[in-house]
Order: sequence, then structure tokens, then C-alpha cells
Amino acid sequence: MAELKGRILAGKILVKPQEAETKTSSGIIIPDSAKEKPQVGSVVLVGADKKDEPMELKIGDVVFYGKYSGTELNIDGTDYLLMSQNDVLFIN
Repeated sequence: MAELKGRILAGKILVKPQEAETKTSSGIIIPDSAKEKPQVGSVVLVGADKKDEPMELKIGDVVFYGKYSGTELNIDGTDYLLMSQNDVLFIN
């Protein structure tokens, strides 16, 4: 992955979502129109602590988030989600 330039605001994280499954466990191929939006990804950038809330995430954490969490961004041809650390449901 290329080095991302820039920074994000306090309390925010930038997540690279995992690719959606293309096959079921039994081998059936899932068409693009039926794929679920992934709800797991890796943290690639973290903002600073907020005044009243410390940043609990770090780069490399694998996180689970809600289906409609974050704002989709495309940076240098790669899709990311920008979200608040409050949108994270579980850290793996």
C-alpha cells in the first residue's frame, strides 16, 4: 500500500474495508448485485485524541463496524471509509 499523505481530524479513523466475499462456502459464486457491503476492515490512519475522549484504536487494528457507518472515500484509486471511533463496534 502506498503511503497516505495528509492527516485526519481528532476522533476520526480511516479504514480500508475487506473485500466482499465472491463465493459461498459451498462454492456458489455471488453476483455483484447480491454482495453485502463489508463490515470489517483494517485501520490505516488514526486522528489525535479528542479533548474528552482518548483514541483507543491504532494503525493495523482490525475493526467491525455498522452497515451504514462512515463516509466512503476514494484516495488514489483505493476505497476507504472515514468514520468516528464511536462507529466501531468491536476491535479484533
